[in-house]
Formats: sequence, structure tokens, C-alpha cells
Amino acid sequence: MKKWFVIALLSVMMLCTISAQAENTKIVFWHSMSEEAGTLMDSYVKSFNETIGKEQGIEVEAVFQGTYAESVTKMNSVLSAGQDETLPDVLQLDATGKVSYLAAEAAYTVDEALKDHPETDLSGMLAPAMSNWSLSGVQLGLPFATSTTVLYYNKTALDAVGAQAPDTFADIAALAALISTEGDTVIYASVPNTPTLANWLGQIGSNLVNYHNGSEGTADALDCLENGALVTFLTEWKNLYLSGALSNTSGSTDAFVAGKQLMMTSSSSNVASLLEKVGDTFEVGVAGYPRVNAGAAHGATVNGSCLVMFDHSEAKKNAAWTFIQYLTSSEIQADFARGTGYIPSNQKATESDVWKELVKEFPQYEVALTQLMNTPDTMRSVTVGPSADFYYAIMNDMTDYLDADMSPDEGADLMAEDLGGLLEQYKRANQ
Repeated sequence: MKKWFVIALLSVMMLCTISAQAENTKIVFWHSMSEEAGTLMDSYVKSFNETIGKEQGIEVEAVFQGTYAESVTKMNSVLSAGQDETLPDVLQLDATGKVSYLAAEAAYTVDEALKDHPETDLSGMLAPAMSNWSLSGVQLGLPFATSTTVLYYNKTALDAVGAQAPDTFADIAALAALISTEGDTVIYASVPNTPTLANWLGQIGSNLVNYHNGSEGTADALDCLENGALVTFLTEWKNLYLSGALSNTSGSTDAFVAGKQLMMTSSSSNVASLLEKVGDTFEVGVAGYPRVNAGAAHGATVNGSCLVMFDHSEAKKNAAWTFIQYLTSSEIQADFARGTGYIPSNQKATESDVWKELVKEFPQYEVALTQLMNTPDTMRSVTVGPSADFYYAIMNDMTDYLDADMSPDEGADLMAEDLGGLLEQYKRANQ
């Protein structure tokens, strides 16, 4: 009898051990990092699984979902179909997915995670980056790939004519008298879109849309008309175009690398790749985002992406919370910044030897962080429901404004009709 009891007890213990091993929590992570950033992301997931994950019984399966837009489209499709169980545990989300994520019953926000884990200390996170992922008073996620828009310029070409990095539209316009644009060479090429237009309007004290650019409620109207900010911007933009220094095209990184485009405004996350692509061909300069005029404030809003979670089992939510804290740790953020050009989302990363050595050798990396910390707190990136349509409508209207030689008032009327119509249509469809 005793022998049978011992055998039975051993059997129970073995079953418990097998059960415990089976309780290792596997979570799925959808991300949009490709090329060098994708390689780094794969290495971080592998490192997590081999260290913290192994210690805590967590395994992360990383799945590349294409661009941010493609990933958000897939998330929205799953939500619309009511198949919440097929959502990932962690998702890398950009601004186009803010509204639908907040509205989703399956969302497990950072605010909810902090209630479940009150011992968590997020004081080291970069404040502007954190605030960018707050919508209607709710902290959606933790910032991972943080960037802002900066000016890249061919320093070698500007040095040759004795010119400094431009600070305002007027400074860019002045280059037309110093630099020949014969052939296919252009000084500056740009067509404003949602984030860039919001930056320039923010510099002159205005939001693009109401409810503080949609950060405090669902935007349903333009907020830059009655205060005259849009007309002011359009006036300065057309003056720049008429100077001959602005090409009414989006331009391209390839043209910049080839020396055919002397400056471009683009994400600070491109620093590493641009330095590598240009090599010794010319010196790449990085400067702050150009100001609309001398009276405008310096700065540009936060761009990039954050890490959000979904409301699955308690074990999966706990594992997801552990994983996103790992990706936003100072060590990972310093390494990610070094390998890409993204701004460290963790303030402590900027105190590390990795960061200090990086900016000492390549001061171009530090421009974005300095700009972000000096950008007025009142400037917010834009969150609207019809984000994709809104983005392209701005580009189309800005192109038509210059091509059709409209007056600033006519350009403002065109944008008021097109953009206001999109906001109104979205509002009616989602009431």
C-alpha cells in the first residue's frame, strides 16, 4: 500500500512538473521594423527569449507585418470581424492606429497595466515621447521607435558657397541666388503632409485640427483657419517656391544621396542609413526643422511608433508588460538609437557610454534629441479618424495650390473644403 502511494505521489509530481513546463507563456508580437531596424528587432527578441524570457517562462514570437499602415489595416480588419482572440499580444503601432486602438474593447492600455502593476516606475521615459502616445487622457502604449523631423543638407555644397545650414524658409530661398539649379539639381524638394504641416502650423502657434490636434477628443474641424495660421503658412510657402529654391515634389532619399537634391526634411531615424549611403561622397549635415519665418518657434513634434498590448489572459498580459518594458529599457534604447538614428525613448539611455560615444563621433545623431527637448509642449502631432485620406488630401491640395498659382486665401479655401469634408464624413459615419 505504501509502495502504491509513493508511486502515485511520484506520478502526481511528474504530472505537476510537466504541467508547469506547459505553463510557459507564449506571446505574439507584430512589428513593422525592416532592414537594419528589423535585424536589430530580431536580435532583441532572441536576446529576450534567451534571458528574461527563459528565467520567467516567457517566449516571444515576432511576426513582421509590413509597413505601419499594413499592420494597422490588419488590426482593424480583425477588430471589425470580432476576432479579438487572433490579435497579437503586443503590437507596434503608429499614429494612424491610435483612434481605432483606443476604441477597441480588446485594448489593454498602459494605464490599465499600471493599475495591475503599481510597482512599475516609468519616470525614466522621455516625457515628449510618452505624451505623444496619450489620447483623450489615456496612455495607450510605451514609445519604442521615437523620431522627429529634421533637415538633412549637403554641407559640402553649402560650404562651397559660404552658406550655413538654413534656419527659416527665407534662408532656404536665399540659397537660390548662391547655388545654380541648372539641369536636374534642386535645392529643396517637399510637399507638406499631415505631420509636416502640423509642425509648421505649430511653430506659429496653431493646431491643424481642433481638440488639440485630436489628442483630447475626436477632431471634426480645422483649427487653423480663423486664426489666420494656414494663410500665413501658405504665403511663406509660396514665397519659397517663387524664389526657385523649392521644387513642388516630394523629392527622394536617392536624389539626396546622389547630390541632385541639396536638402530634405525627413525623419531623424534616417541618420544612420544616410551616413552609410553617402559615405565619403559629401558631408551630411543635420539641422533643426526649418522655421516658417523669423517669428516662429523652433521645433517639430514627435513621430515614430509605440508598443501597445491587447487584453488576453492574465498570463499573456503580464508577459506582454514584461516584454515591452524590456524593449523600452535604457540598454535596448541606446543600442537601437546607435543602429538606426531613432531618439532613445528612455532618458537614461542618453546617459550611457554607448550614447555619449556615438554623439561624440557623429554629432548628427544628437540634433533630433536636442530639438525634441526644445519643442514647445503645446505642439502635438495630429490624430484624425480618416488618417490616410487626410494625409494624401493635404499633399494633393498643396501640390494644386502651387501648380495652379492660387492665392493663399484660395489655397486655404481649397483645404478647408477638402479636409473639412473628410472630417465631417468621418464624424457622420461614426456617430
